[in-house]
Amino acid sequence: MKVLHADSALLVLEKPGGLLSVPGRGADKQDCVSARVQALFPDALIVHRLDMATSGLMLMARGSTAQRTLGEAFAGRSITKRYCAIVSGTLAPPPDEWGVIDLPIIVDWPNRPRRMIDPTAGKPSVTRWRLMARDGQPNGRPDASTRVLLEPVTGRSHQLRVHLAAIGHPILGDALYAPQPVQALASRLLLHACSLNLDHPATGEPLQFNSTIPF
Repeated sequence: MKVLHADSALLVLEKPGGLLSVPGRGADKQDCVSARVQALFPDALIVHRLDMATSGLMLMARGSTAQRTLGEAFAGRSITKRYCAIVSGTLAPPPDEWGVIDLPIIVDWPNRPRRMIDPTAGKPSVTRWRLMARDGQPNGRPDASTRVLLEPVTGRSHQLRVHLAAIGHPILGDALYAPQPVQALASRLLLHACSLNLDHPATGEPLQFNSTIPF
């Protein structure tokens, strides 16, 4: 885990895939981003989370005032997060620059922690996406795949993974939502939080952070 930025109000971190954002249940699930950061910055508080399997940029607040301000910014959608993913199959470009996946999501209670699409009971969930490249044979794989840029408008758990699987293009290496052959195409989930744009909670200064995509 890397600390990319630190000041009196916020921290920007680069989380590796496979590390929890917050502690889980059990002694074996206590190592996480929040615990590691709080060992260095005792006033650090969680503002949002990344799935354990997802890598990339993560924001933490320093103190409750900054946490409240950043939380309100997330709720008001004034913080923009973008992700890169490699998905199975050849994804046709959208008619405009950005396509939209608008499918409501609900917890799949018998199969937790999985989520699923439910048009009736699901919570509104919207993802914008843009074609980056058709990889063709990335890393020597013969299978067709597509590299996409993703921007979650809402922030449901597993939203990007569920939405891409629902349109028939699951993310490579996704152990929860991809069929076994697609899981086997990568040793990790190929989903990375690559950019973060926000206004500084104390000064209002526009901030932009980028993270190199590791796949």
